[in-house]
Amino acid sequence: MGDVPDRWRTADLDLDGYLERVGVARAEPTLPALGELHEAHVRRFTFDNIDVLLDQHPGVDLAAVAEKFVARGRGGYCFEHATIFAAALQRLGYPVRRHLGRVPAEDGTLQARTHLSVAVRVADRWWLCDPGFGMSLIRPIRLADGVEADHYGWRSKVVAADGVGWSLHRWRDDGWQHLHTLDALPVEPVDIVAGHHYTSTFPASHFRSGLMVARYLDDRHVVLRHDAVTVRRAGQPTEFRPLAPGEVIGWLDRLEVPLTADELGRLLLRVEELNRRPS
Repeated sequence: MGDVPDRWRTADLDLDGYLERVGVARAEPTLPALGELHEAHVRRFTFDNIDVLLDQHPGVDLAAVAEKFVARGRGGYCFEHATIFAAALQRLGYPVRRHLGRVPAEDGTLQARTHLSVAVRVADRWWLCDPGFGMSLIRPIRLADGVEADHYGWRSKVVAADGVGWSLHRWRDDGWQHLHTLDALPVEPVDIVAGHHYTSTFPASHFRSGLMVARYLDDRHVVLRHDAVTVRRAGQPTEFRPLAPGEVIGWLDRLEVPLTADELGRLLLRVEELNRRPS
């Protein structure tokens, strides 16, 4: 059963404007249509924390996210991507669930429930949509233990997580990498507001300590940081290298991040500040 539409204020979304922005025609709920919309979304919008770094984040209610994504063509992070994607799906007639989860720290430290994904019921099964992860799924994967999927050479796997949810894994170079764990607890709009408040304001949040801009290009996935760039191609070794001074602006242009002149100027100053920090 899907969420009650009024709880999530889905009427605040200009659905036709969203579909025009991602370049997909309105269609009846089917698995192929869901896959097309998911892929169009993750290819169209960047995953980024720019507004967090600039201390100008408009919030994660649907009206604010829709103005940012639909009107401006900007991207954001998981709370924004999942919010607008779930609303579009509900307006199109899909049963939807929202799931919060944890992204593991590199040292294994337990993290807060600060990742938001979407589960969708179609073709008599639940499918995981994850449009707001740094390296998102390109298309949905069936939400069941042991299911693997291969989308254009990018391999993913779902594993049941001790009876309380599921974990998503990605094949990376020579083994499965654990991306995040989703739980089965119900999610309310206030949970998303609370998670966003933590990730966007807590001093130790990694969203406040470095630039992150990620996007799928035609033949690769790029992650831009303030000091380095990572390029991945399906089935090939990961490329990572430090950035030369001033190189960030070229990558922002290549990743088609639609910033105003004021935003770009302030972001470049923030990047300089981050690069001056002691390593």
